Amino acid sequence: MEFPEVAPRENNSDNYLNKNKEPRKRFSFLDSFSAVGCIPIPLWRCFEMSKARPERNRKPSGSFLVAGNSYIFATDMGLILNLETATTNCSVSIAKDGQLLAIKEHDTPNYSHSEQLHVFIYDVLEMASLPLSKLEAVAVSKGPGSYTGLRIGVSAAKGLCFSLDIPLISVPTLESMAHKHKNKEVDYIIPLLDARRMEVYSCVFDSHLDEVRETKAEIIDGNSFAAFAKKGKVLLLGSGAEKCKEFLPTSFDFDRTTVPSAREMAVLSDKKFAVGQFEDVAYFEPYYLKDFMLTKKKG
Repeated sequence: MEFPEVAPRENNSDNYLNKNKEPRKRFSFLDSFSAVGCIPIPLWRCFEMSKARPERNRKPSGSFLVAGNSYIFATDMGLILNLETATTNCSVSIAKDGQLLAIKEHDTPNYSHSEQLHVFIYDVLEMASLPLSKLEAVAVSKGPGSYTGLRIGVSAAKGLCFSLDIPLISVPTLESMAHKHKNKEVDYIIPLLDARRMEVYSCVFDSHLDEVRETKAEIIDGNSFAAFAKKGKVLLLGSGAEKCKEFLPTSFDFDRTTVPSAREMAVLSDKKFAVGQFEDVAYFEPYYLKDFMLTKKKG
């Protein structure tokens, strides 16, 4: 596809000219995605759908609410694009007022986010018959999870927010997993993501989906989560539940099929949007929880 050319600047220095002394083609921020293996062209097609660039410094509309001794800026409800790339599931959705309008996702152990994410963004916009310029915010799964997966999702979200001048929202990955089982008749819901070897990322929620123990990386043994099992029925879910089943008694419930999805992000991102709980687009980083470890491919 052809990218628009930009006129040379007044100083006309060689920094802005190619070797033939002609103006270089100027590429958008999308080209920076190639640094993490993403394909910018499908997302560029999304911009063609927008027809007009929104005004700079556009802010969400809303009003101030009184909460105790504080004032909270509450925004009007809007359209939010949700991106989930923390695990093997590449998932994208669009929601309005917390209600899902369109979703597309694909779960593969090969981590195809760099190839699929921007295609999925274009597809859900088309499914919802919406131009990109109508978005009021972008929400991204913040982690913990796959180091590369999180970086791909956050890079895409930041690029969109910067270009469209809309807020960035982060959603804890384990919290969105717990919301998939909000109607489950258990006392505790514990989402678990495999962190290699015998380690998992975990967080504990009660039956009302209130966090009762913070997110942390822990090594699984026979005493893991015993304190919660003594108090009531416990559901362990996610990729980390597989290794737990080898050590923990059958009194626990296990769901190894649950993966983070942009479907559950819709409600959580809408709540944050309503109270103006946004991230700094320039300085936000994923919640890695552990340092990146480079490993060699098998075989």
